[in-house]
Amino acid sequence: MENNQATETVLIVDDNPVNLRVMIQHLAEENYETRIAQNGEEALEQIALALPDIILLDIMMPGIDGFETCERIKEIPLAKNIPIIFMTALSETENKVKGLQLGAVDYITKPFQHEEVLARINTHLTIRRQQIALNHLNATKDRFFSIIAHDLRGVFNPLMISTDMLIKIAAKEESEKMTKFANAVKKSTNNAYELLENLLTWSRCQRDSIEVAITKMDIGKVIEKNIDLYVEKAEQKNITLTNDVSKGFLVYADRNITDTILRNLIANALKFTHSGGIIKVFISQEDDHIHVSVQDNGTGIDQDGLEKLFKIDSRYKKKGTANEHGTGLGLILCKELSIKNKGNIWVTSKLDHGSTFTFSLKTQE
Repeated sequence: MENNQATETVLIVDDNPVNLRVMIQHLAEENYETRIAQNGEEALEQIALALPDIILLDIMMPGIDGFETCERIKEIPLAKNIPIIFMTALSETENKVKGLQLGAVDYITKPFQHEEVLARINTHLTIRRQQIALNHLNATKDRFFSIIAHDLRGVFNPLMISTDMLIKIAAKEESEKMTKFANAVKKSTNNAYELLENLLTWSRCQRDSIEVAITKMDIGKVIEKNIDLYVEKAEQKNITLTNDVSKGFLVYADRNITDTILRNLIANALKFTHSGGIIKVFISQEDDHIHVSVQDNGTGIDQDGLEKLFKIDSRYKKKGTANEHGTGLGLILCKELSIKNKGNIWVTSKLDHGSTFTFSLKTQE
């Protein structure tokens, strides 16, 4: 077996001097630095002084046993991810399962086969090194996305203001061609910004970096606020957008997440509803959940499309009724966010007759 390139520290927790002596000898031959503790209390003191890279922990010891020692190690923030391998003469499955449930990564049964011990140590240290490297890469990626998000939003904000000014100038000049061009630029800019926001939010979901704050809120007020954002767009497309939800229905959810889901579903309904169509937002109650539905009488979705809607590996793409471009990412994001909101999302649809997207919110904590 090849020696380690870098010295790593193994903390051995065992009250048997013979076991300790033999184990230290074999680990030293493999270029491991060893530290010893003869009971659980000593192990916790050692960890407080300096963190080892891996811990070999005997189960049967005086004072606190290996199980309790493992529990207490896992309660230490800086030590909770250190791999723990139980050393035990106990062969009962329930003891092995208990150790793994407490957070151990493996177990070794006495009497030891030293080649096996070294192989398991090497394996779990390799996994640990890979985890640390992956965490570093993820942190770097998170920082990169944060910079990209900030810079791109900084580009889009003045760009969207400029398109509004361009439309006003075109109207003042009474130029039909310029007005058409200005509106096309505004639509493309808004679509790109919507895609950017959805992409960045989806990325945060994948990195599990979205903070979820479940609070009590009036879903009627939340729906009203989000519908108000799309009234002008609905009027431009000659679509009736109605809110059939009265105030006073309380739910427990994350406000930002709920807003994002509603915005995406309303925007999606507007995209695939014809001029003269109707979009309704309504709710129903079932047990300890409220179901929020966004219903349209637009183009609808065929069976093949329904099977692809919420899947990132088979995205459903379709142009809107005014030739709007869609990526399908908004609905995938709604699925991710609904789960984070302690709920779910589903759809019923019939081609050429419209769709109803529904997501659930809890009415109890």
